[in-house]
Amino acid sequence: MSESSNQKQNPMRRNILLGSAAAAGGLAAALIPGALQAAQPGASRDAPRSRGQHAASYIATKDGTQLYYKDWGAGRPVVFCHGWPLSSDSWESQMMLVASHGYRAVAHDRRGHGRSSQPWNGNDMDTYADDLATVFDTLGLRDAILVGFSTGGGEVARYLGRHGTKRVSKVVLVSAVPPLMLKTPANPGGLPIDVFDGLRAAQLANRSQFYKDVPAGPFYGFNRPGAKPSQGLIDSWWMQGMQGGHKNTYDSIKAFSETDFTDDLKKIDVPTLIVHGDDDQIVPIDAAGRASAKLIRNSKLIVYPGAPHGLTDTHKEKFNADLLAFIQS
Repeated sequence: MSESSNQKQNPMRRNILLGSAAAAGGLAAALIPGALQAAQPGASRDAPRSRGQHAASYIATKDGTQLYYKDWGAGRPVVFCHGWPLSSDSWESQMMLVASHGYRAVAHDRRGHGRSSQPWNGNDMDTYADDLATVFDTLGLRDAILVGFSTGGGEVARYLGRHGTKRVSKVVLVSAVPPLMLKTPANPGGLPIDVFDGLRAAQLANRSQFYKDVPAGPFYGFNRPGAKPSQGLIDSWWMQGMQGGHKNTYDSIKAFSETDFTDDLKKIDVPTLIVHGDDDQIVPIDAAGRASAKLIRNSKLIVYPGAPHGLTDTHKEKFNADLLAFIQS
């Protein structure tokens, strides 16, 4: 082909390439929050801020940790706390639901998880609870329905134990870790420490593979006979987990397994809905949901027969209906 022929075709080729590049840039911006802002001169998304200050979708805690959060809709707030090692993305179906029904849906990525900062220290339940208090204070949340899944249920319990229920009117605990996961003389129904040592060893050996094995196996019950695994759920779980910090998610295993929430649960004095599957292989129901129901005044336990740990996805329609009914009651 001649040089003049190349020159005649190049303008069209350049337009195609430029259009493709623009589309790719738009996709990157959608998939990576803050990507374009961070690339622009003078962007201040990660600039240090004092406690309680927030810009864009980040809130600064007392130690300078930046917490990413979502704030959808308007109305009475429904605040969601996610499980390990996930992020606020795990609540997207429920946030969409409540925001579409006239509520304000709020969720943050716990420190060291998702898009939040990855501090070396503070990966414990007391700090998680105080971070949640900062979210409440900064966003002015009151009369809130507070919802916690798995580790997030521990975060909710410890928040209420440390900060009370003055800003919270209802509580929902889903597949939640309280009162105590670890087997002790006082908690014979718990899981032995070897289970959690195994989790830590698997994370250190090959975190990426570990974060594929958990959702592909017990988390969603995909290891049960006749189960139909969803590759989409498995991939989403892996992606959320790998966004988190290695040290943060490692430390969190101790936080969710060894923290005793018994006294926190006894302090809850607002209506509480407890939802748990009776085939939860991650947080067995007897030492968790059923035990919590005995400790929390004015609580209601709903057991999902055959449901796994990740019932917010595997039993989404039923759970969403139960959640909305409780919120609206």
